[in-house]
Amino acid sequence: MNSKTDFLGHPKGLLYLFFAELWERFSFYGMRALLVLYMTKHLLFTDEMSFGIYAAYMSLVYVTPMIGGMLADKILGFRKAIVLGGLLMALGHFFLTFEHPAFFYGSLSLIIVGNGFFKPNISSFVGKLYKEGDVRKDAGFTIFYMGINIGGALAPLLCAWLAEVYGWHYGFILAGIGMLVGLLVFKGGVKYNVFEGQGLVPDQALYDEKQFGVKKGNLVTIVAFLSVPIFALIIYYYQFEHYLVWIVSVVLMLFLFKIFRSVTAKERKKLAVAIFFTVLYTLFAAIFEQAGSSLTLFADRNVNLVGMNAAQTNSINSTFIILMAIPFSMLWGYLHKIHRNPNSVVKFGLGLFFLGVGFITFGLSGYQVDELAKTPMMYLIVGYFILTTGELFLSPIGLSKMTELSPLKYTAFIMGVWFSANFYGHFFAGKIANLTTVVNGSLGVFSEGFFGKVTTVFTGLSSRTVLEQSEDFHQLYTYVSVYANLGVISAIIGLFVIAFYKPVKKWMFEVY
Repeated sequence: MNSKTDFLGHPKGLLYLFFAELWERFSFYGMRALLVLYMTKHLLFTDEMSFGIYAAYMSLVYVTPMIGGMLADKILGFRKAIVLGGLLMALGHFFLTFEHPAFFYGSLSLIIVGNGFFKPNISSFVGKLYKEGDVRKDAGFTIFYMGINIGGALAPLLCAWLAEVYGWHYGFILAGIGMLVGLLVFKGGVKYNVFEGQGLVPDQALYDEKQFGVKKGNLVTIVAFLSVPIFALIIYYYQFEHYLVWIVSVVLMLFLFKIFRSVTAKERKKLAVAIFFTVLYTLFAAIFEQAGSSLTLFADRNVNLVGMNAAQTNSINSTFIILMAIPFSMLWGYLHKIHRNPNSVVKFGLGLFFLGVGFITFGLSGYQVDELAKTPMMYLIVGYFILTTGELFLSPIGLSKMTELSPLKYTAFIMGVWFSANFYGHFFAGKIANLTTVVNGSLGVFSEGFFGKVTTVFTGLSSRTVLEQSEDFHQLYTYVSVYANLGVISAIIGLFVIAFYKPVKKWMFEVY
């Protein structure tokens, strides 16, 4: 890719990938904002069942990118993978309008498979716009990340409004339309040749090679559709997802072991850092992803909302990213010029620290609870602002570092490994969300002992006094106790990462 800078000082291809990802994320976050509320309020699933299905769906959405990334590296290329993924996701959103269990689980499965082809490859495509060592890459990924969050901010507002005024299915239809618009934008970039020779089929002979009488390139598409019922069954039997976690972990380790054996000693050390970052991101995702599940129900049940409904609160995080992404992008450029730019390890530590402070803020809302067990919306907004700051320290930087730390011929696969953090994160996020449910009068594991004391300090509530109140107070207590304790844990881990960054930095070599 040449270095012509036509979009905010970056390659012109970034503009098209920016808008393609914006609309794809519009579709994804629009549906995500509605899903738990749709299950609890319309399908009348229990909280536990809704959290289980949501966790299984969201975790699988982020395991398929490893497969999609690998197939793009070897057979499809970025362009064909992105188009295939987009079409599958659009079908998934539209099929949610049919109210039947087969369509419900099948729709979620179509989105899972489609995301596997779309997500890792469009992110890897951004990395290919820049030459190795280009200092603009972190800023470019931050701009790209802003596109993700413009879609993430608009979608909950519009889809939730349609769902509330006209019915759930209209919200899902709008999400599907968003996906189609994203595909059209990407095809426009191909038409105007802004990607030049990037993203094409890597080996045309391998693509055309026939297996079972079908070209391998076409066989990938057929197998993608055939896998849909399998993923639908996994979601349906979400109680057994932990077996899938073990299977994925074994397969992932085997592939990584194979890669480790095939690369140089220097590449192995850099790859080890990429895995370390992925582990930290898993912890971040497990806590952060309460946003689509327990935090949405917390907003619905225990927050005095003003100007928006619970589903629309999903736009708060993305709105802050839109406001802060460009300033953060400019900040990295300025700090680089004056030689004060923190290295990536420190940025990850700060990301975890601010995530923790954000969730501690949600816990602090307990100090101002009213007689109806409702807390001021201000705490929700301030908490989202702080954890969004943490996200900007970690997530877009992680996207950028994966493209720099991974061996060249495994870039898309390692990007898929990065997204596997969301697979594990959502699995554990589901377990965390279940901690917020009130079962048989129990207030949960954070109501007693040391954790109970942490809860009292950071929420102003004690289990003894709460048990004398109504069930609404019991529910509030489980939310804020979980958020406060997880916030403290995240902040402490973040400080440890910052304190011991030097050994990790040595293994990154020239990557900053």
